Amino acid sequence: MKNNIIKIIIASAFLTACSNEQPMEQIEPDKKPNVIYIFADDLGYGEIGAFGQKLIKTPTLDQMAADGMIFTNHYSGSPVCAPSRSTLLEGKHTGHSQIRDNFELGGYLDEEERGQLPLKAGTVTIGTLMQDAGYKTAAIGKWGLGFNGSEGAPNKQGFDLFYGYLDQKQAHNYYPTHLWKNTERAPLNNEYFSAHQAFEGDPNNAADYDKYKGSDYAVDHMTAEAKNFINENKDDPFFLYLAYNIPHVALQVPDERLEEYDFEETPYLGDNMYVPHQKPRAAYAAMITLMDDHIGQILAQLDDLNLTDDTLIMFTSDNGPTYVSGVDVELFNSTDGLRGLKGDVYEGGIRVPMIAKWPGNIKPGTSTDHISAIWDVLPTLGSIVGEDTPDDIDGVSFLPTLLGEENQVEHEALYWEYHDSRWAGSQAARLGKWKAVRLGGHNDANAPIELYNLDIDRAESNDVAADNPDVIARVQAVFNSRTVSEVEGWNFATAE
Repeated sequence: MKNNIIKIIIASAFLTACSNEQPMEQIEPDKKPNVIYIFADDLGYGEIGAFGQKLIKTPTLDQMAADGMIFTNHYSGSPVCAPSRSTLLEGKHTGHSQIRDNFELGGYLDEEERGQLPLKAGTVTIGTLMQDAGYKTAAIGKWGLGFNGSEGAPNKQGFDLFYGYLDQKQAHNYYPTHLWKNTERAPLNNEYFSAHQAFEGDPNNAADYDKYKGSDYAVDHMTAEAKNFINENKDDPFFLYLAYNIPHVALQVPDERLEEYDFEETPYLGDNMYVPHQKPRAAYAAMITLMDDHIGQILAQLDDLNLTDDTLIMFTSDNGPTYVSGVDVELFNSTDGLRGLKGDVYEGGIRVPMIAKWPGNIKPGTSTDHISAIWDVLPTLGSIVGEDTPDDIDGVSFLPTLLGEENQVEHEALYWEYHDSRWAGSQAARLGKWKAVRLGGHNDANAPIELYNLDIDRAESNDVAADNPDVIARVQAVFNSRTVSEVEGWNFATAE
């Protein structure tokens, strides 16, 4: 599927994009860059230093931002896990993608592990796109789009290597009995225990929390596998999709990592939601700092292998911060003042931090307010590696923004839908400065549409729908452009 016209354009862009004040080193036009896409899990917009965090230490990501570009208007694909990952892989928003909400199969016990609703066979994914371009591909971390043996298993969706959690329910525990390597179980030195418990014992006795810990911390093994994949493919172009499950609860981190933080604490006692922790604030901060350290290990390896200048790295999150289980989003100002949390289609649930670093191509220390979403990643990579992308995707390449070019195509609108019963179906759209939200659409075709001007109201506190009927009409057209889902519960009421 090579597209020679795109390759010529990209080669030209490589030669001209860095002609500002201080010319940056130019890469070879015909050399395809390695690509590492790092996905955090439930990390809020304001939870790293480069995006204003004051209490949680993220020196690696802050340096990555200083060496590259931050996106201040970047969005996840959904306010929850599986559909967001589906939009990333498919290049489609949730009005067109296959997976539009979490759809759990099986249960939490090891013997009940069955994963989530799988992607279909023949889906064009980021993985298949990069394989077609001659890349070795790996998905490491949390998958959630099909269990072993299903059509959606990662080895059937464009990834030469998979290592991690196939079932996102298993990823609630950082000390599981096993991960998966391709189609085989990869045992860990942990005894099974439920990630969903209430505390038993003396809340002030640290030893009574030991039963909620294990020996092998899954993230350590995922990072080791990622480093091994990079080393094995250092001489050929590679694509690494590194989907950490940090900082998704449960609150679990090796004890020595807690020493870096000293907050006033009230023990979190589980309440049968997620496992208890004696120092929940320190645990949450330490989990994010641990992830930052692991990303630092990846960057150091690229330096050691002389691959840094040949590698595009992107970092973002699958949705906003959690609303459950001992996480103090107010203390950490996790959304940086945005409204809503995980599970909401307000800004706090879907606007996420995004950093990109690509020496010689992205100007260091830059920032963009270009409005983008993770379904743009697929066409962006297609542009970079010279591969055609399907005609029916919703993504728009943001390569011109990365290169500092002025020919960036803008979205007419971004769209989200989510089918959690709390809101009886929610929809949202962003059209330039306008952000629209509709709740209750499962049961009411005439549910009201809220409208906010993000230029002056990023907290979505002043509904101006009544004053802007023309904008509401445009929003309604965007909402109506969705396709009907094959899953009955993932649709909205229609007017008679």
